[in-house]
Amino acid sequence: MDNIPLSGLLLIDKPSGPTSHDIVDSVRKGAGIRRIGHAGTLDPLATGLLVMLVGPAARLSEYVMQKDKRYLARVRFGQSTNTYDAAGRVGAESRTIPDQDAVERALPRFHGTFMQMPPAFSAIKRGGQKAYELARQGEAVEMEPREVTVHSLELTKWEPPFCMLDIQCSAGTYIRSIAHDLGQALKCGAHITALRRTASGIFRIEEAVTLADLQKAFASGEWRRYLLPPDAGLADWPEVNLDAKQTKSI
Repeated sequence: MDNIPLSGLLLIDKPSGPTSHDIVDSVRKGAGIRRIGHAGTLDPLATGLLVMLVGPAARLSEYVMQKDKRYLARVRFGQSTNTYDAAGRVGAESRTIPDQDAVERALPRFHGTFMQMPPAFSAIKRGGQKAYELARQGEAVEMEPREVTVHSLELTKWEPPFCMLDIQCSAGTYIRSIAHDLGQALKCGAHITALRRTASGIFRIEEAVTLADLQKAFASGEWRRYLLPPDAGLADWPEVNLDAKQTKSI
């Protein structure tokens, strides 16, 4: 039994600053396990739920990654940036800030299934290179629109020039693009100033361990108490119980 490799899921509350790959490296070092994956990248600016897959459970990545996500996004109107978030260079600015009614009237166009243009500053591969690497070099990056689905989109707080949006969407949806496109629709520009992932599939941020607490657990050797079994990642899949004959057939 000692030879059976550790395998499972870690739900981590990512802080703002490190990249998702930085978190992967931290878990590799702390757990002493090379095979680590994650189910959906978060930008360095973003915080919130990052689902990590440890050991053989990394094979489940493609299934867990495709689950819907939920975010809280703080949007600033009156400025657009080249990265569509506060980490980028401010481009166009506007002194005209829309009122709450105008914003709420514009939101329905970003609800449902539609084609979305990803930001040039993204990890999408273009010609074998990540788009953001090309963009940082000053190259013009041609992005292709992709189909996304926004299941719900609600304005939960209005503090002009800022608002808070609660968004539930399909995997692969760029919240930065929603903010940017919303600003374009309102002819004032907009970008993300804060983004927090609150859910990924069946998992919620309330279940996650902070990176600081996880690192303490690595140091004490008690980190396995945060490790969920691999089948937790497929808990929303249908289950079939086989009898002895069916098991032999399989």
